[in-house]
Amino acid sequence: MEVKQLIQTYLQDAKMMHLATVSNGKPWVCNVWFATDDSMSIYYFSATTTRHSAEVMEDPYVAGSMCLPQTPQDKSRGLQFEGVASLLTDEGDVQKTISVYKDRIFSSEQIEQFIAHPDRPHRFYRIKPELFVLFDAEHFPKNARQEFRLS
Repeated sequence: MEVKQLIQTYLQDAKMMHLATVSNGKPWVCNVWFATDDSMSIYYFSATTTRHSAEVMEDPYVAGSMCLPQTPQDKSRGLQFEGVASLLTDEGDVQKTISVYKDRIFSSEQIEQFIAHPDRPHRFYRIKPELFVLFDAEHFPKNARQEFRLS
């Protein structure tokens, strides 16, 4: 199987990612639920009041990782990325995102409740990855670290 296919499969199988942001030279990592589309864009849903949401608005460059459940006996596998995040404001983009996000993580009703929350309104964000690094000792035992750059 080629690297791009393995990454796409990994993105479909994983549901939570660790998202890293930075502000004034200070890094922050959080966990967010995510979905992806055929172009390998990553979408997440988060309260606009969170630290990572504020930091994305200040500096859109992010990094992240996904890790599927493993045991010490398994061959190590993991996926990291770097890219540019943005708040989705166009209604068409939001509806497209809801279509790939709903029922994978939350129902349409739950999404609506999060969006309308009076103290912690949630919005969708899109990450356009520039680089994926797949660490996969199962498929690449001699060189587990495989890079895939998106143009």
